[in-house]
Amino acid sequence: MSALRSIAPSGEDYFEHDADIGVVGRGATLEESFESAAAATFGVMADLSAVRPQRSVTLDFEEADVEIALVRWLNLLLGLSHEDGLVFCRFWIERDGVHWRGGASGEPWRRDLERGVEVKGATLTMLQVKQERDGWQARCVVDV
Repeated sequence: MSALRSIAPSGEDYFEHDADIGVVGRGATLEESFESAAAATFGVMADLSAVRPQRSVTLDFEEADVEIALVRWLNLLLGLSHEDGLVFCRFWIERDGVHWRGGASGEPWRRDLERGVEVKGATLTMLQVKQERDGWQARCVVDV
């Protein structure tokens, strides 16, 4: 797992898990932690520094539980990625009560972007969203 740790952009991190990968997003706000968790998720699959933000997608959903919202956010992004054949490198999300609106930018998948590990989906395993002394942390295990 040390190879993954060395590629993590600032704000994102990884933790050990048997067959899957745990992703961690950190940020000054809840929304920034979700954006970082999305970057960590897509960073498992691609070299995000090489992805160009050429196309954008938007999404919205309703969810009162912030932990379930994290899983929905990640799975909606993964679904749009697979559906549109895109890899995302930039993420944004905002919340108004139970309504979440967000999006991502990226480009069509290119072979030279792939790391060789496909993320199938975000799970409820080790799911946690919490406010810490220095900001927010959003984490879960993604199925690879």
